[in-house]
Amino acid sequence: MGGWSWPLHGIRLHTADLDLTVMTEADLPTLWALLPDDLELNPHATTYAGLDVPANRRAVLAQGYWRALGMWSPDDWALPFVVRSAGAVVGAQWLEGPDWRSDRTVDSSSWLVAGARGRGLGRQMRAAVLALAFGPLRAEAAISSAVVDNAPSLGVSRSLGYHDTHRSVLEHSGQTLQHVRLDRKTWDASGRSRHVVVEGVDPALPLFGLDP
Repeated sequence: MGGWSWPLHGIRLHTADLDLTVMTEADLPTLWALLPDDLELNPHATTYAGLDVPANRRAVLAQGYWRALGMWSPDDWALPFVVRSAGAVVGAQWLEGPDWRSDRTVDSSSWLVAGARGRGLGRQMRAAVLALAFGPLRAEAAISSAVVDNAPSLGVSRSLGYHDTHRSVLEHSGQTLQHVRLDRKTWDASGRSRHVVVEGVDPALPLFGLDP
């Protein structure tokens, strides 16, 4: 396992300006302190009437982390990354395979601190996990979604080759979601993987149901 007690924690992704490492419990206090005020809570996560909005944001982040690594399955997994720029934490990037062995399709979500936005970092962090997905994890497609007025998120998707597929409505808020999809052929043709360094994946491949 290359010295790691849990092989997922050996995965490292590097772009021109970013380093992505798999989240650990020790990262949570730093991430809690940086959670942006405009971060939308997962509508399916448990929230608590006795907690204010910032405390519920922290609770949802912690739930997501513990659920992701504590309930890992090759058929349904979620891999959270901490994103650093010049050594400073600037956000988080998730890569998920909710029906992984049946459809080889990944989903993603992310957030950046306000001061790191508008510099192309959102595109780099998404490209990093796509290079992992379409490379050693052998994904066939990637999907994503964002509310229709979230131009930055949809802009990242479209700049990386995703195409619009359909829209849906969130029951809890009534907001309209735009769904997008990227296939392996389009990603491979873009050549964007060459701008990402992926390290430490081989020991973790059995956890994705893959042979090293």
